[in-house]
Amino acid sequence: MGLNYAIYDVFTDKALQGNPLAVVFDADGMTDEAMQALAGEMNLSETVFVQQAENPAHAARLRIFTPTRELPFAGHPTVGAAIALAERRHADERPDLDLVCVLEENVGPVRCAVRLSDRQASFAEFDLPRNPQRIPLGLDRQGLADALSVKLADIGFENHVPEIWTAGVPFLMVPLHNLATAESIDFDATLWERAAPLVEGRLASVYAYCRGGVHHAARFHARMFSPDMGIAEDPATGGAVAALAGAIHQFDALPDGHHPLLIEQGVEMGRPSYIHLHMDVKDGGISRARIGGQAVKVASGTFHV
Repeated sequence: MGLNYAIYDVFTDKALQGNPLAVVFDADGMTDEAMQALAGEMNLSETVFVQQAENPAHAARLRIFTPTRELPFAGHPTVGAAIALAERRHADERPDLDLVCVLEENVGPVRCAVRLSDRQASFAEFDLPRNPQRIPLGLDRQGLADALSVKLADIGFENHVPEIWTAGVPFLMVPLHNLATAESIDFDATLWERAAPLVEGRLASVYAYCRGGVHHAARFHARMFSPDMGIAEDPATGGAVAALAGAIHQFDALPDGHHPLLIEQGVEMGRPSYIHLHMDVKDGGISRARIGGQAVKVASGTFHV
């Protein structure tokens, strides 16, 4: 059968930067095995399959696959799919549209806002489907340092220490001393498999981060590696930023109010990505958080499978 698809570069306003995403439309007839096989064929960090929503008030149901497994939730497929659907469904309408939709993911319904424009790349943001939660597990800090090829003394800054956080997908957050340390990472998947714990039955993925960044507005610089997902390195990981929100809130003791943060990722890969994180803190807790970014369409076509 023929399946229409589009490729979007997400968390960027420039083609061939950011994190590439395959969006497969009208995928209702596909089996789980077929979706996984097609995601493996694309070999991108994620491929998202668009199906009819179970609730007719919602825009679509999304199935999100890495090259090796399905995810209940992910950031760049949510942003990319929201923009792809809006551009596809409103192609003939006037520019500068502001839209709101709900996308059904395995984690639950995800509320998205999309801004379409004919002057710049479209923008989408979504409310976190779950507030980030810490998963308390013992960690081998020397083993983590060895797997990242950094010194043990370079792990941690201020009061930030390695911890596991999840907002739907768990990540092992590894704070690094500075930008030079983050740039020097030489990830060893074999050593990581020895040092990293199993979380929810799977090998933890690493999200290494430090303060600052190459971009003057970046508050944090990050890199993500996931042998379990079949991802050597990811240019942008919105699901990890959703989890990182918990670590930032805890370690930085954010006061009540609104906190906008820009996280950069993918710089070392030559695919700089910019992830917007907004947190509202009330009575000492995160009352609301959302993640957003731009995306640009770079290709389209048909799968004959």
